[in-house]
Amino acid sequence: MDIRDPAPVGPLAPASDTMREARAAFLDVATLGQDIDLTPLLGACDVLTGFSRTAPDQIALHAAQANVVICNKTVLDDVAIAALPALELILVTATGVDNVDLGAAALRGIAVCNCRDYGTAAVAQHTLALMLALHARLGDYAQRVQAGEWSRAEDFSLFDQPILELQGRTLGIFGNGAIGSEVARLAGAFGMQILFAQLPGRPARPDTLPWREVLARADVVSLHCPLTEGTRQLIDAEALAAMKPGALLLNTARGALVDEAALAQALREGRVGGAGIDVLGQEPPRDGNPLLAAGLPNLIVTPHNAWASRQARQRLVQQSAENLLAWRRGEPVRNVVSGQ
Repeated sequence: MDIRDPAPVGPLAPASDTMREARAAFLDVATLGQDIDLTPLLGACDVLTGFSRTAPDQIALHAAQANVVICNKTVLDDVAIAALPALELILVTATGVDNVDLGAAALRGIAVCNCRDYGTAAVAQHTLALMLALHARLGDYAQRVQAGEWSRAEDFSLFDQPILELQGRTLGIFGNGAIGSEVARLAGAFGMQILFAQLPGRPARPDTLPWREVLARADVVSLHCPLTEGTRQLIDAEALAAMKPGALLLNTARGALVDEAALAQALREGRVGGAGIDVLGQEPPRDGNPLLAAGLPNLIVTPHNAWASRQARQRLVQQSAENLLAWRRGEPVRNVVSGQ
């Protein structure tokens, strides 16, 4: 569906006598892409007005008539929330709600709902794709074919870069939620041995090992944990030095879990065998990033799109519609702030 600023989208429908009214403004529809179906949200609202993106100084204008605001990454800080006196509900089309001042919302009785587990299959699939590509050196070999090296080869094949099998290798997973568990299931189908790490500050569990022990034993370390003060730059120079020589690092969680300069140096010096990175500390990386330097060996960087399968983005729409309808019925789901 084409969203045009600032025209309302979808039909206007009278509010049910038994449901709260919902006059919604979707502040950053473009963040979900052009190929999604907004019908579930349209059906959940009395009025839905969509905007491709909303700058901070446009929030009060774009949501002036709304009692429901829908956003993905638009920042709703205390100032923005205070400028919207009619606001009753914030729907975040993501799991992370760090773009919303939750304290300000709670103080004003504004409910906040997020989406959960919508991208499990997509992120797990992307993680395995990175792992497989690094083990097979797909990027290196594809570039060399394009450069004409295969055409000039003396033999029928090129395999002078090491190609490794997943079978029998040990995968250390940091984060045993839905995504980490799905990665474990998929990796197990390739015959990998799975170790789950006990994160700093988390209680010991029978199915986890101390995270430093996992670092020392794993052939592949894959990060699927939240970014907290306890996990910020968890994989620093010391942690990288503790990894097995030649081990691989995967990060499809949050960029700030990793000391990026230390990882770039470890790759350059051959102390880490490779890395697959979907997230960076600053996104987009307008000011550059150590992991974007030329010549880093066996490194794949993707633009924070592990989550972005069409099915996952459609689940965001569906869950947001479910959240809205539940709130209108007085039966909230996926609440971060109750609004009571």
